Amino acid sequence: MQLAAIVISLVTTVIGTALAARAAAYIYRVVRTGSPDATRTGNPVQRTKTVAVEFLGHTRMNRWGIVGIAHWFVAVGFFTLVTTLVTAFGQLFDAEWVLPVVGHWLPFELFTELVGTLTTLGIATLIVIRLLSLPGRAGRKSRFAGSIAWQAFYVEYTILGIGICIMVLRGLEGALAGVESYEAAYLVSYPLVVAFRGLSHGTLENLIYLFAMLKICISFAWAITIGVNPSMGVAWHRFLAFFNIYFKREEDGAVALGALRPMTSGGAPIDFEDPADDAVFGVSQVEHFSWKGILDFSTCTECGRCQSQCPAWNTGKPLSPKLLIMSLREHAFAKAPYLLAGGGKDAEGNEIATAEQLKDVPAAALAEAERPLIGTAEENGVIDPDVLWSCTSCGACVEQCPVDIEHIDHIVDMRRYQVMIESSFPTEAGTMLKNLENKGNPWGMATKARLDWVKELKKETGIEVPVIGEDIDPAEVEYLYWVGCAGALEDRAKKTTKAFAELLHTAGVKFAILGKEETCSGDSPRRLGNEFLFQMLGAQNVETLNAALEDAPVKRIVATCPHCFNTIANEYPQLGGHFEVIHHTQLLQHLIDEGRLLPVNPVEGLITYHDPCYLGRHNKVYSPPREIMDKVPGLRQQEMHRHKERGFCCGAGGARMWMEERIGKRINTERVDEALSLNPDIVSTACPFCLVMLSDSVNGKKASNGGSAAGEGAAKEHLKVVDVAQLLLESVKAVPGAEPEPATVDA
Repeated sequence: MQLAAIVISLVTTVIGTALAARAAAYIYRVVRTGSPDATRTGNPVQRTKTVAVEFLGHTRMNRWGIVGIAHWFVAVGFFTLVTTLVTAFGQLFDAEWVLPVVGHWLPFELFTELVGTLTTLGIATLIVIRLLSLPGRAGRKSRFAGSIAWQAFYVEYTILGIGICIMVLRGLEGALAGVESYEAAYLVSYPLVVAFRGLSHGTLENLIYLFAMLKICISFAWAITIGVNPSMGVAWHRFLAFFNIYFKREEDGAVALGALRPMTSGGAPIDFEDPADDAVFGVSQVEHFSWKGILDFSTCTECGRCQSQCPAWNTGKPLSPKLLIMSLREHAFAKAPYLLAGGGKDAEGNEIATAEQLKDVPAAALAEAERPLIGTAEENGVIDPDVLWSCTSCGACVEQCPVDIEHIDHIVDMRRYQVMIESSFPTEAGTMLKNLENKGNPWGMATKARLDWVKELKKETGIEVPVIGEDIDPAEVEYLYWVGCAGALEDRAKKTTKAFAELLHTAGVKFAILGKEETCSGDSPRRLGNEFLFQMLGAQNVETLNAALEDAPVKRIVATCPHCFNTIANEYPQLGGHFEVIHHTQLLQHLIDEGRLLPVNPVEGLITYHDPCYLGRHNKVYSPPREIMDKVPGLRQQEMHRHKERGFCCGAGGARMWMEERIGKRINTERVDEALSLNPDIVSTACPFCLVMLSDSVNGKKASNGGSAAGEGAAKEHLKVVDVAQLLLESVKAVPGAEPEPATVDA
């Protein structure tokens, strides 16, 4: 028995180690086929700290409750219980062998008992969760839909088998050592010690040889399996995740949200005023992704957390962030032999490698190289165009990914090539682009129309809004109010604009606007993929803002649109524009806290708040809108099931505001249905895009249901969709005919 165990174990170990090492080297070479990216190595101390915090704290996984706790023990056990593997090798030669120095040290034995038990229980929990959520039962609602099931189950049952072997060996070790009564060293395994106690010494030794062999063979059979499957992300993520987290986009450890990365070619930002002749615009081949992109694809563990949160997938559209990353991974590894041999295409589609270089490349890899990255099933494309254009860039996938995959950056890079080189994108978005080029706003309205709301406000309230540099000196301005296209031109959004301006006036804040000098911030064209138009609009706005605020003590800007807020604060620094930017809810909360705004009039009703993606997930502004509503008398807040970090998109981001939804359920309808399940009187938000999308759906439901009593899918006739600023104004304004109560404000 002992000889057989030794031979089988050592042969399996040698084969498993060799294959796994070869696969690791191959993965490294495949990742290196990506384009250069020199932005991933700065601040190594902080990056190392981020890896330690995310792994040891499981900061992303623990948001999922029991799943996160179970996975923590599995992950920690996977690496720390390697000592039991060393012990198993020793036991092949001597059944009573233990690790030198620490082998009989009580803290070490307790650690092995506890972590071994909890790892086994943890993986058993994850297996049960997977079995209860099988796609065959839940369909698209299962986060495992589309994952490679056999790989996941193989990995899970491997860990379960190793955990069982560890505990059985502990019981056998205790019985062989002659443990007669309960000892702390066998904290959990003592019942097994009792079960084995009556066996003979020789039988116990043979059982130890057997289970040591099983433990070693299970471990290295896993190494063999991943060695012949280098694209097996559900297994390889155990190693690759550390690198993927270390090389994440943000040096400070933040998720890859907010700003988009500048468009690069060969690892360097493209100079749009004088691009290089060989500049590559966007991604049309998998090797055009940066090496970090290829590492992203390789690291995906197929857990489906991104898929479960994706608004497109949840409304019947073909986009699943998980399936998109998996498709890119399988394509990258299938094409890798061709790329590693020197294969590739120039801008005209001509092969750059010689026949000699490609002579040993497998036919399957050559065929894979001919597949278009973006194309329909008939075209044998890797990513279907409907998948690419379904993304709202809401950031739910990036926020939830436990291994820090940067889905949005990859999607936008593919869009950039489609828009700028192929001119291939949904036709209705073309109207938006033309209007931006000609008129500086998505609706194509005249520039002078940007001041219509100012005239309306003066007529309604007598308040005059000054234009900076014309009616007021920049040195007198506390805040430059960036109104935005929607805030100036869309009727529903204009109500927010006027309410906010009136609140600033009431609070005595000195503010001004750019008026006709303001143009589109460039958020929509950039996320559509038209980087050139974004650069043009952004450069124009940066020049305008710098000139307008040149004499201002602080270049402080407030915006009511989260998309403008995000663009000016996070993306204009790429264009040389550095400004202090806040959202209007942040300023209003500050003014309330200072006592400059006093909500006194009750606004009765049940209210639920919708988190705008570009205010919440992209910029982590969750509290100010809620704190404002807390201060308004009469309001009763109730959160929707999906809120804050897990908030559900309205469907307008990623330039989807300007594209029609033709597949599945409308995203705004899904969101409104969730709100209506609470039977609210008011749905509030803090974004003009969200306001339009939610209003459209609510109005449609009022019309279709005739204003009937609230039921499933019904909207009450008095249900309002309003911005938080409108609610606050309603509470701050004096009731006509009422005597205002004197208010005292602490100095």
